[in-house]
Amino acid sequence: MLEKIKIENILFLDIETVSQTHDFSELNERSKELWAKKMQWRIEKDHKSAEELYEKSAIWSEFGKIVCISAGYIINKGGESTLRVKSFYGHNEKHLLENFAFLLSTHFNKDKHFLCAHNGKEFDFPYIARRMLINELKLPKSLNITGKKPWEVKHIDTMELWKFGDHKHYTSLDLLTAIFNIPSPKTQIDGSMVNKIYWEQGDIPKIADYCQKDVIALCKLLLKFKGDILTDKMHIEITKPSLNN
Repeated sequence: MLEKIKIENILFLDIETVSQTHDFSELNERSKELWAKKMQWRIEKDHKSAEELYEKSAIWSEFGKIVCISAGYIINKGGESTLRVKSFYGHNEKHLLENFAFLLSTHFNKDKHFLCAHNGKEFDFPYIARRMLINELKLPKSLNITGKKPWEVKHIDTMELWKFGDHKHYTSLDLLTAIFNIPSPKTQIDGSMVNKIYWEQGDIPKIADYCQKDVIALCKLLLKFKGDILTDKMHIEITKPSLNN
């Protein structure tokens, strides 16, 4: 299937998420109880309290929020390929999601279009969809997969492609970039540092820069999967970000 998809019809994306509050103590009592229930298995397994485990809340869409979505797509002109990358980031998650939804609804809304992310089917795609519903936003066509048959869902997951049917196999984007001689996106920070950078430094542009590097690496990885020689010759164009305060 992959060889039949035109690279220009793919929107590459990555998200960065943080906990909804800086500290567990800032949650209301109901949320504290629900978090403890959700983490009961980890509390028993790791012998840690719900408060100690709250640092993990960013990965759960019910207790986290999106602070950055970076997206990129390839254009071909005159025999040259350019990857255009743009980030939607800020403290106002609803506005961030509104702007990203507008991109999906106006430029990537046809049956020929695909969304691509690493571990996207398990994380990025459902996380974005859930946070949109929580923020009372209408799901764009590409994220509204309810009732669709598997072949009607236009999602590409590079981690799933690498599994080759091996459901227990997990491989990080960083490892795959190393295997395929693609520059690592983890030069300054990695995903485990995002929550601390957001809440203690407030440096969202730094988070966005990291997120953009993941998108660039993701795109190059898919090109490798497709056997495309454009990877090393492709130009990178970072467009003005959409900052949502």
